[in-house]
Order: sequence, then structure tokens, then C-alpha cells
Amino acid sequence: MGGGADSRIPALLNTLLDPSEARVVVRTYDFDPPVGYAQLQAWREELKPSLVIGESLGAIQALRIEGLPHLFVSPSLGAPMILHRYAPVALFALGRWYLHHRYPAREGDRQEMKFRYHVLRRYREHWEAALAAIDPKGKYYAFFGTQDHFMRSGVVSIGLWEKYFGKTYTLYEGTHYMEEEYVESLLVPKIREML
Repeated sequence: MGGGADSRIPALLNTLLDPSEARVVVRTYDFDPPVGYAQLQAWREELKPSLVIGESLGAIQALRIEGLPHLFVSPSLGAPMILHRYAPVALFALGRWYLHHRYPAREGDRQEMKFRYHVLRRYREHWEAALAAIDPKGKYYAFFGTQDHFMRSGVVSIGLWEKYFGKTYTLYEGTHYMEEEYVESLLVPKIREML
């Protein structure tokens, strides 16, 4: 998942899922796409997961992990191209300041967002690699909050999801950060179904 080891959803999953049915593992990976991808591939070899869950921007990295079922919460499929377009802004100190204030990192053990030109430029290639990794016969499912504020900017886009995965999603009456009631009533049952 994206976000970080202190992300609320994995903490909830650890309390809602019995350890005999699933072990939830969360790692904080690098914001620089090739570095993060290398970390995730190493962890995949180490952990041998049965299911990959991607949250927000973590959906793009999750898509690149092939051969496993995928489950997503608020997948930010539009984010890579938006980040790529912001690359020239990151050439300037004022631009980096703006990006850090527009997309602030949350406190705790979170993924540090490095708004640097060379990092943001890599997001287009990262997105193309994620698209190339999509298995037409694979299992993909997503949850979208109807009050997700990132839909206005196109960072989160149900239309983009449908373009690649069809109507394999559920809407819930919540925000980008799936509320506890939906983690319990929607996400946990779907995890059990996909395992």
C-alpha cells in the first residue's frame, strides 16, 4: 500500500483479519518510481504475497507487481501523468515549495514525497510500465469514495479505471481515506473473497 507503515487502513486490517487467514505487511517505499519498484520487487521475493493492495498513489506501484490478484482503495491512476506535468515546476525552489504545500506529507512513518524534477519526470515511464503489466486475465478490483476530493483534479478517476478494468469497482459514501466502517464492511470481505 502507499502511504506508509502507520497508514490507518493496514492498522485496521491487522485488527479485523485473523492472523490465521491473512498476514498484513506494509512497507514504506521510495517516492522515486524506479527505486520504489526495486524495493517492492525485493519485498515480493521475501514475502511471497497472495494478494497486493494498493492505496492512492500506491496503486501504480501495485499494478507493476505481476502474477497476483490486486485490490485497490482510491487508486490514483491519474497521478503519474499529473506528477510528470509538474516536473518543470519542480525546477524552481518556489515550485517545489508549492508542490510540498499542495501535497503535504502526513506525520509519522510516511513515504517522503520528493518533488524534484528528475523524480517527477520518471512518472510517465512508471505509468507506461504499470499499464504494460496489466494482465487481461488478472483479478483487479477497486473501491472509490463518492466524496473523494482528488476526483476534482483527475488524480482519482473512475472513468480511467473503467477504461482499463471495466466496472470492477464499488462506490462507498466516503472520502479518499476509506473510513473504518467501509474497511470493515467492504474491504475485509473483498480481501477474504480474493485470497
